[in-house]
Amino acid sequence: GALVLMAAYFLIWGRHMNRKFSAASTAAGKEGPMSINLAVWEGPRPASDADALKAFESLYARYIDTDFKAAPSERISAYAAALLARYPDLTELDDNCIDDSPWSDGPLIGNAGGPFIYFGFVPSGVEKGAWTFAVEMAREHGLVCFDPQSDAMAY
Repeated sequence: GALVLMAAYFLIWGRHMNRKFSAASTAAGKEGPMSINLAVWEGPRPASDADALKAFESLYARYIDTDFKAAPSERISAYAAALLARYPDLTELDDNCIDDSPWSDGPLIGNAGGPFIYFGFVPSGVEKGAWTFAVEMAREHGLVCFDPQSDAMAY
């Protein structure tokens, strides 16, 4: 019960701090993160970034950081399909084309559970506009979009 919840909280908090440190290192010209992550979910838009962070941590613990993964919801599946219509899944590319993918892993839908998807981009994918496209598609699908690197909603 409470011990598992506390362990999950510290695991997620530690991941956030590691990403923040990596992002700060990049800004300082040092080695940066290998991927940049985005969280997208169904539900009402949180009233604040702090509320969005709480929702993210709860959804991550429930749907991603679990041994019992739920199948992606229809809306999350449709969202992932829209992303893949523009940027092919990493698993569908030949070895010599993998660097053309904005995704840090694949299959993309493998990063989804229930009403939640948490996925990564390689830095060059962000530069190529995949991040912006993913945020726009989330908005078009009526989904909440959260940037865990800055602990803020993405618009």
